[in-house]
Amino acid sequence: MTSHVRGERRAVEVFAAFLKLGLTAFGGPVAHLGYFRDEFVIKRKWLEEKDFADLIALCQFLPGPASSQVGIAIGLARAGYAGAVAAWTAFTLPSALALVTFAYGISLFGSALGSGWLHGLKVAAVAVVALAILGMARTLTPDRERASVAALAAVTALVIDSVWGQIGAIVVGAIAGMTVLKREAVPADHFGATPRTNRAIAIFALAVFVILLVGLPVVSAVSGNADLRLFDTFFRTGSLVFGGGHVVLPLLQAQVVPPGWVSNDAFLAGYGAAQAVPGPLFTFSAYLGAAIGGWKTAALCLVAIFLPSFLLVIGVMPFWDALRRRTATRAMLRGINAAVVGLLLAAFYNPVWTSGILSKGDFGLAVVAFVLLLVWRTPPWLVVVGCAVCAELLAAL
Repeated sequence: MTSHVRGERRAVEVFAAFLKLGLTAFGGPVAHLGYFRDEFVIKRKWLEEKDFADLIALCQFLPGPASSQVGIAIGLARAGYAGAVAAWTAFTLPSALALVTFAYGISLFGSALGSGWLHGLKVAAVAVVALAILGMARTLTPDRERASVAALAAVTALVIDSVWGQIGAIVVGAIAGMTVLKREAVPADHFGATPRTNRAIAIFALAVFVILLVGLPVVSAVSGNADLRLFDTFFRTGSLVFGGGHVVLPLLQAQVVPPGWVSNDAFLAGYGAAQAVPGPLFTFSAYLGAAIGGWKTAALCLVAIFLPSFLLVIGVMPFWDALRRRTATRAMLRGINAAVVGLLLAAFYNPVWTSGILSKGDFGLAVVAFVLLLVWRTPPWLVVVGCAVCAELLAAL
């Protein structure tokens, strides 16, 4: 009974800690990891520096939102499975609610869809994605081999303008990583410890992941159920996105815009608004769900896109020590990460640039926003708001 009460108290403690971060953690996944380190390594001392670095390595290896996965892993280590759920809920809920509210606002004031402030959100997305490409390219494509992989992935995604193009680009990166890139061994002392999960539960989680990934498209096609089709779409997106939140843009755009579930203008406006809220960028799925079918659909899409992260974090933990030491695995991951840069580059052209930059004024505003983000380190939410205001003024002029 005492251990049960202690577990409940720890889960509540995890929820409170992550709720604070969910309300204040602006700046994207890299910034989120900095907040996590300060809160859980420095202040609370829930884990050691090496353990924290090890969790980051694990979550970068997995598809999905890396910062949310690190949060799930920290909650799992601190308070078991209840802690994992508490960490995700508290970190995700504030931004999800804000974006659902924004979607309802657009729905209520639909006549404003072409107004200046809404176009300003699309211009802000140009600056944000450009900065993301620059930062990721510096880290993930530092040599000519990986830069070439990124270019090939971008061409693949542009030529095959569908979700299959995105998947194909990732496959190209994986193959290139295993066959072209140099394999680098990592010293044994590089590895710390990871939270342990029951091996049987881990295998069950991986089995559920595979069954859903393979079975959902078939079941949704046979049944014709709209909710099941949506769940399949967002679950598959959460299962295939490598490289963090910004890379979700091309996959989701290819899934929800062509069928007419969401217009391209509303899609990019929501993506711009997502830069102005704290927490994980994957809560953009809640905005899309609300735009498609209201708050119930928002909850469905939100759970669907994050469910793969839960299943993979829980499922991979017992096998990670052996897997991460394989040079072939690490080389494949480096190739996939390079392809991710190419995917984001393709998305930067279409739909971000083609929809956001329509005039000289748009280009000038995007340049100013980019400089504010890169050089002046201005908070993204402030840049987004500024773009919306300036675009409205430009439209009035």
